[in-house]
Amino acid sequence: MSDGLLTLLWSVTVSMYPLGGFFGSLMVGPLVNKFGRKGTLLFNNIFSIVPAIMMGVSEVAGSFEIIIVARFLVGICAGLSSNVVPMYLGEIAPKNYRGAVGIVPQLFITVGIVAAQILGIRNILGNKEGWPIMLGLTGIPAAIELLLLPFFPESPRYMLIQKGDEKTARKGLQRLRGWEDVDEELCEMRVEVQSEQAEGRLSLLNLFTFRSLRWQLLSVIFMNMGQQLSGVNAIYYYADSIYSSAGVKDEHVQYVTVGTGAVNVFMTIAAVFIVEKSGRRLLLLIGFGICCAACVLLTVALYFQTTLDWMPYVSIICVIVYVIGHAIGPSPIPTVITTEMFRQSSRPPAFMVGGSVHWLSNFTVGLVFPFLERGLGPYSFIIFACICLATLIYIWVVIPETKNKTFLETSKLFAQRNKVDIVVEGEDSEIKETGEESNGQEIKNTIL
Repeated sequence: MSDGLLTLLWSVTVSMYPLGGFFGSLMVGPLVNKFGRKGTLLFNNIFSIVPAIMMGVSEVAGSFEIIIVARFLVGICAGLSSNVVPMYLGEIAPKNYRGAVGIVPQLFITVGIVAAQILGIRNILGNKEGWPIMLGLTGIPAAIELLLLPFFPESPRYMLIQKGDEKTARKGLQRLRGWEDVDEELCEMRVEVQSEQAEGRLSLLNLFTFRSLRWQLLSVIFMNMGQQLSGVNAIYYYADSIYSSAGVKDEHVQYVTVGTGAVNVFMTIAAVFIVEKSGRRLLLLIGFGICCAACVLLTVALYFQTTLDWMPYVSIICVIVYVIGHAIGPSPIPTVITTEMFRQSSRPPAFMVGGSVHWLSNFTVGLVFPFLERGLGPYSFIIFACICLATLIYIWVVIPETKNKTFLETSKLFAQRNKVDIVVEGEDSEIKETGEESNGQEIKNTIL
């Protein structure tokens, strides 16, 4: 094969994973509404175990096409789990721990990345004989989840609000909290039930037309675009080539990559502990700011690496600093905010939108970056720097702080920007459209 065809084949193989993630995201709403959060996660293991077996036998079958198909299937698994796991955890967590609990999925993603990097070392499984075993191992976590998850309760909010089963919701909440008196939380859910009945079940299509959620939806889209188009997957997918072009010897590249992954884990752990104190918005602003500066400096370092002996080390530092910035904000926070900005009926379609944007952007970077790197060289990271800056500005102007807020309080934060008034009368409230665009129409909802 020619070099161009090989590059295309590599890019397609890499990009099948996020493409599968896109289709997995489109499946979120129908599955979580029918099977519940826990039921969807159990069903999702099919899309991990089956492709793991396929990738494990691909060498024996002598077919790289099997790997491409398997990566698409495991991408569906990732698309579902990356949306349903934070949704499930966000619904079962107390509001004062929702941010920390919401970051935990991203923490385990970073642990998985490091585990893959370690197993991918040439002396372990990253060699001619070991790579099918390494790809086949991806089914083991799914098998563990398949065995353990049935012992966990379904989301109490799902059981009460969407299924009307208060008895099961109460038992699940008591198991999760560790005490018998859960009447206060159940009361909050009942108020939300009234809201759902007044508003009706929101679908993906009418979510875009519902005025009181307009800026929440735009924020989800911009955050996920910024997260993926900021260059993070260019760093992760092509870290080895970046380090090699920065002057790191081939035999040392794999160890530098593992070290970068370890930094990612450490900073995500830090984010778990600081998110409830610092807030979501501040971490996003700091994270995107660091990523923007790192991309600019990396461009300069790569440009001068052939003329200055010490510049390759600056390139490595820039990559590590970028990973630090992304780990504390852009990577873990968007799913946390998505959970907090939407109520029960609108949450699944909101995650479908956010997940679709996330994986389409991921797919675009994975497919396009090799050609960007060949065509623009070091200047390709300037594009990512501009995207980071644009996302930072949007967050600064539009997105409020949502930590430790109830659903009603979060709705109030967006009310003025959405041009709606929220009038609270006892336990009930009304959302009224204001401005010329409303044409005098009024949307009334009883909300939490």
